Amino acid sequence: MNSPVSNLLKQLIHFDKNISQPVYIQIAQQIINAIQRGYLSVGGTLPGTRVLSQVLKIHRNTVVAVYDELASQGWVEIIPNKGTFILVPEQTTASIKATAHAIDQVYEYSKTTGFPFQPSFNLASTMQTNNAKYSLNDGNPDLRLHPVHEFSRWYSAAMKRKSLISKWNTANSPSYSKFETELCNYLNVTRGFHIKPNNLISTRSTEMSLYIVSQLLVKPNDVVVVGHLSNYAANMIFQQAGAAIKTIPVDKNGLDVDYIRTHFIKGSIRCVYVCAHRHYPTTATLSAERRLKLLELAKTYQFAIIEDDYDYDFQYNGSAMLPMASADANGVVVYLGKLGQSLFPSFQTGFVVAPESLISEAKNYLQLLDKQGDLIQEQILAELIHEGEIYRLIKKNILVYKQRRDCLCQHLTTYFKDRITWEKPSGGLAIWLEFKHKISLIKLTEEAKLHDLFIPKTILYQDRDTCAIRFGFGQLNEDEIESVIKSLKKAYDIVSLGSVKG
Repeated sequence: MNSPVSNLLKQLIHFDKNISQPVYIQIAQQIINAIQRGYLSVGGTLPGTRVLSQVLKIHRNTVVAVYDELASQGWVEIIPNKGTFILVPEQTTASIKATAHAIDQVYEYSKTTGFPFQPSFNLASTMQTNNAKYSLNDGNPDLRLHPVHEFSRWYSAAMKRKSLISKWNTANSPSYSKFETELCNYLNVTRGFHIKPNNLISTRSTEMSLYIVSQLLVKPNDVVVVGHLSNYAANMIFQQAGAAIKTIPVDKNGLDVDYIRTHFIKGSIRCVYVCAHRHYPTTATLSAERRLKLLELAKTYQFAIIEDDYDYDFQYNGSAMLPMASADANGVVVYLGKLGQSLFPSFQTGFVVAPESLISEAKNYLQLLDKQGDLIQEQILAELIHEGEIYRLIKKNILVYKQRRDCLCQHLTTYFKDRITWEKPSGGLAIWLEFKHKISLIKLTEEAKLHDLFIPKTILYQDRDTCAIRFGFGQLNEDEIESVIKSLKKAYDIVSLGSVKG
């Protein structure tokens, strides 16, 4: 018969040989857990290696590795020819006895809380998993273009700076950092601003920027105006803040600003969310005339304009239209942007440009959300801006993305001819594709999967008047673009044939 300790370990220990974590580590962690909970007494002995290998049906060498791991962490003492004795290392956590659970359930963490909480429907995840060879998105950059070798060198240099530790250990300085100063100068040059560092705050992402701004601007039931067809992620953030979202028409010239004047009264709107440079998702640019009207209307009606300039850097034809915030003399525009979109995500950063009074409050929120920040990232980005590397990298990648845009348009013409309409965008990493004859886009995604193409639901737009896809091409090279279009065409032909028969 097995000893009581052997029987206990047989009940407690479960391992999976199919996961990446070694079996001996899995077993060692569970024995440590049993010691912490008091199931195995200090001073007691563990079974011999041969006995435990038979009990658990594993190789004896695995048990030897388990005991060596426990000994290296100070949980046991191995005395030759005497046995393996249980210890409690110094500075370990106090033991916790799970008296409310059966002994064989101590490793199963509860799936539900023992207390009520408020779930958020607005923040339901939009992530979808897939195993397809090709995948579309709404216009993300190609991470393969990130200069890995150069960044390894820059990162290493930043880590070796002696000033880095002192910056982390020093309370917030009253002066502005080199990164804040360099970013301010960069935005003044590239976007026509006339700002100082006190008009600027850097965040982890545009989504974090918008979340902070919405917490400052929006109270429950405040009206937030967005375009009909708008950024789903932004809408989720506004809804979570309690906003009442109202949609207004969008045409080839962007938001219909006159609609605001005829359908709303002064004081009824809290803010208007607009992607002035390229409307999300249609890519239409807000005309200069409408920009001036919106600025004047914001002053008269006393609402804020949140200008999300998510892809300003990617301009192919001519010069990018300057942000409305660069012509804001009345402090009505809150500008959101990104820096480093040509870089790997961990080196990208979001930022907010606004009057000093709002930025001051935004920094208080940022302290709650991200007090630590990332000094290494800031150090690298500051140097890349100062040395002109950011500008050169953007210019280099723009040529690549322009070729991909033209390649996509060529293949759309070849394979779809007059079945889809689109306008070649002057910039950005996505094209707005509208199907002339309406089909079920859900069926299209299902059929596309069978042809190794994943189309996420977040880029589908279908209602009574719309049947369209926001087709992101930035992450695909020219060969991949052709393969994707071929798969999309096969799926489209099957779905459209089915709709005709129906």
